[in-house]
Amino acid sequence: MSMNDFPSKTDIEETTAFILAKVPTFSAKVGLILGTGLNGLGEQLDLNPPPCIIPYSEIPHFATSTCPGHVGKLLIGFISGVPVMCMQGRFHYYEGYSLPVLTYPVRVMAQLGIKVLVVSNCSGCFRPEWKTGDIGLITDHINNFATNPLIGQNKDFFPPHSTRFPDMSNCYDADLREKAKEIARTQNLILREGVYFANPGPMYETDAERRLIQICGGDFAGASTAPEVIVARHCGIRVLGFTVMINMFATETEADHDEITFLGEQSSTKLLPLIQTLLPLIQTSL
Repeated sequence: MSMNDFPSKTDIEETTAFILAKVPTFSAKVGLILGTGLNGLGEQLDLNPPPCIIPYSEIPHFATSTCPGHVGKLLIGFISGVPVMCMQGRFHYYEGYSLPVLTYPVRVMAQLGIKVLVVSNCSGCFRPEWKTGDIGLITDHINNFATNPLIGQNKDFFPPHSTRFPDMSNCYDADLREKAKEIARTQNLILREGVYFANPGPMYETDAERRLIQICGGDFAGASTAPEVIVARHCGIRVLGFTVMINMFATETEADHDEITFLGEQSSTKLLPLIQTLLPLIQTSL
């Protein structure tokens, strides 16, 4: 599969067969996608049994992550005793990959039996009362100004979910969000609930675009996540999304990727305990 091809069922079966050959007895229902500077959770996998670590470059039909701050490894193991598949880094449209290619790992996870996908990213914040380093709980997204991974022939790989016109209401599962808020309260962690505005990137928004995002109801913005979530819902996977706010677009400050990666790494220390505690709760709900 080239960087612009739409994946076939055969491609997915070849990829899953390769992964299962590495971990033939492993079965997970929860997948994670870790964004810029958020690789730390992948380092929290239980050491007994040791995790299986596979570079994306070795996985058939997987793309290669070229964005700084994305390690580019698939981790298969346990976090807090819960079996998980964890993408340590993602792919982006601005890297030159087609949307079907960059969302391909989500379809592979669905084929492997994942029922819940936890996505994370770093974002720019548009709420002046919030601050850098705050953790956002994504309640919804706006993707109308970006492109859509479902454009083209419908891939009905996971009926009845993969209909031509999938319902995107409750895209970020309300029950899972309530569980996240329960855990956050016990950890004295404030979760900023809001709408994620998806842009194609890689440039940061102009001043006029920032004002438009605020008018449209965006609370934070970034160049990822929405395509993966759309495909997850198309596959019947429930989604929970977090964002780390690493620059304040509300004040029209200049953005810098190196600083964003650094702040993401720092702020992820608040998100990691939440996810570690949340995962067993998610597992019991499946």
